[in-house]
Amino acid sequence: MLVCMTRRRWIADESDGKTATLKGDQALHMARVLRAEPGQIFDVVANGFLHRAEVASVSESEVVFTLHEELETDAALPVHLLMAVFKYDHMEWGIEKATELGVAQITPVIARRTEKHLAQAAAKRVDRWRRIVREAAQQSRRSDVPEVSDPVMLKAALDTVSADTKLLLAETEQENLLHAALTNGAQTVALAIGPEGGWTPEEMTLFAAAGWKSVTLGPRILRAETAAIAGLAICSAMLS
Repeated sequence: MLVCMTRRRWIADESDGKTATLKGDQALHMARVLRAEPGQIFDVVANGFLHRAEVASVSESEVVFTLHEELETDAALPVHLLMAVFKYDHMEWGIEKATELGVAQITPVIARRTEKHLAQAAAKRVDRWRRIVREAAQQSRRSDVPEVSDPVMLKAALDTVSADTKLLLAETEQENLLHAALTNGAQTVALAIGPEGGWTPEEMTLFAAAGWKSVTLGPRILRAETAAIAGLAICSAMLS
């Protein structure tokens, strides 16, 4: 029986275009766990491009690859996710799964109903969120890493959105389904997920003034992280 083996994929920490380097935990894992040796072949993402790469040298602090031919890759899902900051364990899970589903960009939003202690600590969590998306991108064999912005207030977040279709998941919306809103030939999408307790009327007014359309996933009330995953899965199906 013929068995097709998929090469392990890595995302380089540094690259000069001809070589790529893994450092830190990635290098340690290759050296200690995988026992990588010069001459072995892996897939390596360097400077946004996927290459077939050959191990040139290995140490516990650094693994250097020689880059060979560029390989074909799948594009990221053209979705900018605005995610109100909520309980960190739930949010981290949501960020990880959003990355696996292909999201292009994530902006954490400090909403009116974001718990005060979470809002105050959000800036300190960004590095962790960026590590999570990097690891999830690598695990899911993406050739890019989603951008995770610094946490911002809603008005500032809305100013960063350039998508041609802007959709707000709102508990108050009962009729306009998300999938129906994506049948108009959308090329790029922004999707906003609220905090526990939902968006305030004032925030809903800000969204409306910025051209966002309220949509629903259906009759059930979902947790924020569940709504993000369900929404992205629908976007993936409709935009493919």
